[in-house]
Amino acid sequence: MNTSVSFIAPVQEELRAVEALMRSQADGCHPDLAAALNLLINAGGKRIRPALTILAGKMFGAQTEKLISLAAAIEMLHTATLVHDDLIDGSLLRRGMPTLNSKWSPGATVLTGDFMFSRAAKMAADTDSVPVMKLFSNTLTTIVNGEIAQLLGSRCKADRAAYDKRIYAKTASLFETSACSAALVSEVDPEKTEAMRRFGYEIGMAFQIVDDILDYTGEQATIGKPVGSDLRQGIVTLPALIYAENHPGDPLAAALTEGKCLDDSQITSLVNAIREGGAIHKSHEIATAYVEQGLANLRKIPPAPERYALEDLAAYIVERNF
Repeated sequence: MNTSVSFIAPVQEELRAVEALMRSQADGCHPDLAAALNLLINAGGKRIRPALTILAGKMFGAQTEKLISLAAAIEMLHTATLVHDDLIDGSLLRRGMPTLNSKWSPGATVLTGDFMFSRAAKMAADTDSVPVMKLFSNTLTTIVNGEIAQLLGSRCKADRAAYDKRIYAKTASLFETSACSAALVSEVDPEKTEAMRRFGYEIGMAFQIVDDILDYTGEQATIGKPVGSDLRQGIVTLPALIYAENHPGDPLAAALTEGKCLDDSQITSLVNAIREGGAIHKSHEIATAYVEQGLANLRKIPPAPERYALEDLAAYIVERNF
């Protein structure tokens, strides 16, 4: 658990409980399964999604035990999707650490992800909230459908509408669920629930846009993959979309518009052009606009220490490495 950001401080105790509950899910199971789960939890991360859930729930006076179960379910679901994503992508590193599929067979990796999905569902059910269970199930469906669409859909194609749909499925849907489900277990009025759903959606869209920016601006040693990795896999993200829109005369940009894949040397040239042009700045402006829209929804909730911490969380999303 990373404690270096301000919004983590008010929920440190609860986040420790979340991690403990996640580790306990392998109790009584095969020892290698417990070891894998510990490896994945130890890989760390900021725990942004569970922090969002707990802060929102505390703001509304939710029962702590239900919040812990809900936050653990959401983080377990998120971690399970990463296990399967790394296998599908053939990724050997995540956050600079070896992925599970770099150590295990594909079959064992898939089964570990399946186990985590099942335990995530069980912890969501422990909230005793049918609306939460429905939301949880729909979110998993959205995530999987998005991954199938990316896997089987058009490669190397610049399409803004498809991009927005993809990053909602990939990232924003789980942020949306994190915020909305916390309101659901708190049993607040529908207006507050909708405000939190919108807050989660907006900052989730911003989070993925910033991740896509960092794919171009980060250093390989830091991000654990080659710069421009998405484009090298035929995935056209917002910086490349904006570059293609603003430079129609560039043959490489035109190739993206036409859905033509580039060779490695062409991609390197295009990545450099994107890094040096205004596409990065414009992408960040769009991410910031999403956060501002999210904050407008959050501020429909009366002032409270947790609301201020959620404002810090939203600001952090667009400040990462900027």
